[in-house]
Amino acid sequence: MLQITLRYIPYHREVAFLQIKQTEVTSVKAYLPIFYIHVYTAVFALLGGFTQFNNSILTKYKKLHRAMGYLYFIVVVFFAAPSGIFMGYHANGGFLSKISFILLGSLWLFFTIKAVYYIRKKDIKNHRHFMMRSFALAFSAITLRMWKVILVYLFHPSPMDIYQIIAWLGWIPNLILIEYLIRKNINHEKK
Repeated sequence: MLQITLRYIPYHREVAFLQIKQTEVTSVKAYLPIFYIHVYTAVFALLGGFTQFNNSILTKYKKLHRAMGYLYFIVVVFFAAPSGIFMGYHANGGFLSKISFILLGSLWLFFTIKAVYYIRKKDIKNHRHFMMRSFALAFSAITLRMWKVILVYLFHPSPMDIYQIIAWLGWIPNLILIEYLIRKNINHEKK
């Protein structure tokens, strides 16, 4: 993801993904700045998120965990999720792709806010569960690209077909897996 982000430095209008978004770049004045906000901040959400589930950091470096958690919260709530929702409104692939990306961004925002709500209530279990959900959605940046490579390699679909498929595959399986792990953990704790 860092390598993908670095393609957009310095600030260019016709590089990588933006090559297929020239209609938006030229006709929607806010698109390019919001796109860059999303790209530049989402990579920090991934970095911050990766530190949140490491037991060593959680037990030995609580201040680092807290600082990275705040970084994650600020990046997601104020930058990456709102810009992702805006970009979802302008997504390729038609109505279903737009719905998917808007829903993804909205749930990412909601789960992140809910995680902070629970930690402020000192409810660590629900905080962890909502952070797992939030990061599953942040991780969709990676799984979306993984699914794209797999589907293109196996089936050679048209670009718009692939976009409509990965719009959903990028995050739904992540969320299903996390819900399974949360339920499994809850059931294990009851025993």
